[in-house]
Amino acid sequence: MRRRASVQLDLPMHRHGGARRGAGRPRTSTQVAHAARPRFDGTRTPLHATLRMAKGVWNLRSQRGYSCVEHALKAERALRALRVVHFSVQGNHLHLIVEADDRIALSRRMQGFGIRFAKRVNTMMGRPRGRVLADRYHARLLPTAREVHRAIRYVLLNHLKHSAQAGRLGIALDPFSSAPVFRHFGFTAKRAPTSAGTGPPPVSDPKSWLLKTGWLRHGPITP
Repeated sequence: MRRRASVQLDLPMHRHGGARRGAGRPRTSTQVAHAARPRFDGTRTPLHATLRMAKGVWNLRSQRGYSCVEHALKAERALRALRVVHFSVQGNHLHLIVEADDRIALSRRMQGFGIRFAKRVNTMMGRPRGRVLADRYHARLLPTAREVHRAIRYVLLNHLKHSAQAGRLGIALDPFSSAPVFRHFGFTAKRAPTSAGTGPPPVSDPKSWLLKTGWLRHGPITP
């Protein structure tokens, strides 16, 4: 008697994900894509770093808010591994133009700055802990004199953009930045107090040619 050929039956499979609405890894509120950072070659190339605050963090453009930034900047200046040459403090973000000796020093000291700053902000807000920074910092290399010139202008005059958006006119040096100690403006502005903090803005002297003199090839900073 001839045997019937066996036929393999399909078993129902419980599939997860797939091409359906809502499938896959859930999206997060991350604002800065976790892609590879641009290659950093040390003291020859400065960077423009931006740190954004998490939702609910108090406005930084106040004396108590600025004091948190000032505290972290002074600590980094004392360590001398991360040189913050220019900066500005906005309501919910910080702009820093920085130098570091190498990639490892940049990474570690930016992390250290963020931790020290966040602890100070949480103390200011009267809470033991809490998220302060929305995400890791965003960094952009400034490999040419023109890019450095544009970055300095953007950072030191950043408050003018926000003031114009709020309907406030007039040019004044921003006390919540390193502008009061900057000496290469090509315009006359209202002189603000030396700083919103306890003393002059805690900035460091640059080492790179680009931040020392290279950017001056494109003239002084103007609005």
